[in-house]
Formats: sequence, C-alpha cells, structure tokens
Amino acid sequence: MADVPLRFEQDASGAFAGVGVLWLDQPGRPVVVLDHPLMLQIDRTVRALPRDLRGLVLASANARVFVAGADLKAIAGFDDASLHRYLEFGSNVFGLFAALPFPTVAAINGAALGGGLEIAMHCDGLVAAPSASGKPYPVGLPEAGLSICPGWGGTNLLPARMDAAEAIRRTVRGTPMTFDEACSAGMFDEVAPTAEALLPTAKQWIVKAGTGSARRDGAPSRWIGRAAVASRTLWALDEVRRELGGSEPAESVLGAIEVGLTRGWKAALQAERDSLVRLRNAPAGKAAIEAFLSKSAAR
Repeated sequence: MADVPLRFEQDASGAFAGVGVLWLDQPGRPVVVLDHPLMLQIDRTVRALPRDLRGLVLASANARVFVAGADLKAIAGFDDASLHRYLEFGSNVFGLFAALPFPTVAAINGAALGGGLEIAMHCDGLVAAPSASGKPYPVGLPEAGLSICPGWGGTNLLPARMDAAEAIRRTVRGTPMTFDEACSAGMFDEVAPTAEALLPTAKQWIVKAGTGSARRDGAPSRWIGRAAVASRTLWALDEVRRELGGSEPAESVLGAIEVGLTRGWKAALQAERDSLVRLRNAPAGKAAIEAFLSKSAAR
C-alpha cells in the first residue's frame, strides 16, 4: 500500500473553500502507527498536494487515536544504520508539513503519542476535541518511560507549545498528559466542544490563520529556537536539569534541547537520532521495549 496515496479532500465552495484535509489511515489495523509504508504514503501524498490550497488539516481516520506513535518493532529490530535511515526519513517526511506554503493544523481526535504528537507539532496549529467515546486520551512523549528518547524533534517542539519547564519535565519522565491536562496547559490552539465539531473547528482555525501567516525557513513554525520562546526554554532547561538530570534518557532529552538552542533545528534532530539509537541498544532500553511489545501482543 506504500505506493497508494492517502485520502485527500478539498472544500470546493463555502466558508472553507480551498481548505484541504489529509487523512492518516491504516485500514485493518486497530491504531495508526508510523511505520515505513505509512511514511512513504505521507511523503507521496504531501508532495502531490496542490500548492494553491488555503490551508491543510492533518486528520486521523481512526476513531480511537490520532497516531499511536512510531513503529517500536522497527526500532527494536533494525540494525543501527537502518534505524538511522528510518528516523531520518521520518524527519524529512514530517518536515514536509513545515515547508508547505500555507497554514497547517493537526486535528487531534484521540491519543497522540511519541511520533504521533511529533508529526502533529510539525503543523502550525494544534486543534483537539474530546474523544467520541468520552473517555480521556493521552497526549505526550512517553519515550523516556521506555528508557529511550524522542527521535523526531519532540524535545524541541513540546516546550514551545506550553510551559517550557513542565513540558521538559514530562518529556524527561516520559509522562504524557491527559486530554484535560493538555487543555489546561494551553497546548492546543483551539479546542472543539465535541468530536463532531473537530474538523469544522480546525478548518476555521485555517481561515483565521490566513494564507500569509505561514513562516517557512526549514524548521517548524513553533519550536524552541524561535526568539519568543528560546530564553524561557533556556531557564527551564537549567531548572529541570538540576531537578531531574542524571539518567541516560533524561540527559539525552536535556542534551537535545541544549543542542537545539545552541546549534539549531537540524542539529537537534541529529542529537535525538544518535541518542535513540544508542539507548535502544542499552540493556534498559532493550528490556523496556521488549516488555512493551510483549504486553501489546497479549492484549
């Protein structure tokens, strides 16, 4: 299915004329996972998008989750060189959203974890809604809880979306937020009142953003390297390092943030990739990933 583009729709008329929706979908699977075939589909579809769109909504066709995360089986099974290529390809695919010449927004309808949140944060805006079931869902970067670290920019993206110290603490601990906690943290640009209202709310965000608002310079529009958040992130980094530093996953997260602040976006991505490959080879990372995969297979 990697050669089949993802579903794309565009409003032809009305208040949202020119706004497109790209649907992340893996038919037959219980959740959406960012494996290599799906990333190939994303790559092909985004590259073929009309460049005169008013804006793009990134949405999930799965009713349970937005995106559950990266492909942990691949992370556990690839050799080092293949894992580096998988991670770098993912960064390049995610970066396509940050390079589009019009506003982009992720419409979060359910769990957005790890790589799922990272691809969303490459968009200009985040719009979320309560789940259709009414059950709370998690949002965050749980990698450190598996004794590894984010690999697609999450360390540098989340602190630009909410209180920087709290974002760094949660990333260091691998502790996601609930939907309600994320709302209270101000992580979302808009919150729809119901699941049914999510897409219209996201499209309205695009309309309000305007076609001239997209800032394109090779990095996402919201990350810690922007002047508006760099200084407060630096203070937060020092605070959390004194509080929680020491473990290998923690130092990898903190180190990637420091690299982003001092050497830029591309260097931060490289730092994350290097740390993730190293940590998944360490005994703690191997054991944690194996336990997670075993637990998932037993469900």
